Amino acid sequence: MQIPELLAPAGNLEKLKVAVHYGADAVYLGGARFGLRSQADNFTPATMAEAVAYAHDRGVKVYLTVNSYPDTDELEELDRYLEEVAPIPFDAFIAADPGVIATIRRIVPDRTIHLSTQANTTTWRSALFWQQQGISRINLAREMSLEAIRETRRRVSAELEVFAHGALCVAYSGRCLLSAVMTGRHANRGECTHPCRWSYALVEESRPGEYYPVTEDENGTFIFNSRDLCLIRHIPELVEAGVDSLKIEGRMKGIHYVASVVRVYREALDRYAADPAGYAFRPEWLEELSKVSHRGYTTGFLLGRPEAADLEYDSRYLRSHDFLAVVDEILPDGTAILAVRNRIRPGWTMELMGPGMRSDTFRLDTFTDENGAPLTEAHPNQRIRTILPEAAAPWDLLRRERDD
Repeated sequence: MQIPELLAPAGNLEKLKVAVHYGADAVYLGGARFGLRSQADNFTPATMAEAVAYAHDRGVKVYLTVNSYPDTDELEELDRYLEEVAPIPFDAFIAADPGVIATIRRIVPDRTIHLSTQANTTTWRSALFWQQQGISRINLAREMSLEAIRETRRRVSAELEVFAHGALCVAYSGRCLLSAVMTGRHANRGECTHPCRWSYALVEESRPGEYYPVTEDENGTFIFNSRDLCLIRHIPELVEAGVDSLKIEGRMKGIHYVASVVRVYREALDRYAADPAGYAFRPEWLEELSKVSHRGYTTGFLLGRPEAADLEYDSRYLRSHDFLAVVDEILPDGTAILAVRNRIRPGWTMELMGPGMRSDTFRLDTFTDENGAPLTEAHPNQRIRTILPEAAAPWDLLRRERDD
């Protein structure tokens, strides 16, 4: 039995380090161009090299996304970009466009290539085609059912990657025109404004000013505001189907999201590996996933074609907790330095969260600035000094249940 790799998003170097701390086997990241997340912090070639060295020192693989569909006038820039990143020892490049794949092979001929979800691989025949082109791993479209994944595994020897958690898109795995039409920002070039998340109503021409809410039935297009994908209940089925990598969506998400999601799926995969026969889903995993900002969860198409109600959701995010700080350093005297991300006041009860579902709830009664001066409140971008539970370690996070 092979346990799938846990593949986490790394929108910047900090998110990469958090993903590594909480148990990712591999991370994926992008540069400022050609990586389909132009609004993320992203990486320069220098920070890419630093990121790969950091991850490799800890036994974690790093994949570079080059999965956009460039225009003709960008091809020379693509060549220069690939030449610039060629010396960096990425474990694979993620691509979708056949021309980009050919360019990677010309400029970096020894680099492993993974096929992006942007290629919309929805059948085993498509997967087999890409395998015959020398692609070593194929990210299967989110529209594939569990049975379709099993059938693909029976017929294809290339590695299979499946999205297990994160946002679902209005169109096949990101191939959407809404953003370009409505805002001039192209989703397929990493600039999506997510108009599918906006609130819509219908207006009939002869009844101006009368708004009717948009609803969907079994024949709908699922175009307005999907729930978020969550397959944590189906780890055994995914493992037994022969999936090689479980991918978490979210390079644009914050480090609280990365930490929470990675540690839950890490725990589930490890428990299944240790005792497949005795494995059981734990309700606290879903409880943990519900603490991050998310839309209602769905299993998407995994269990067959969903009803409209299984996918549709309004534009509001659910969020029960506020992320407060990152543990930056544990000093020799046992006190901790925290990098503050949200307002903190003395007397608050909060939770220290670490890898392996480690969790300590405690009351933070006092804290000081780095020099020991008492503070009555801490604000984002401050660094404060305090006492934490004994298990605290760098890159642990602190959060607090919201009052509202």
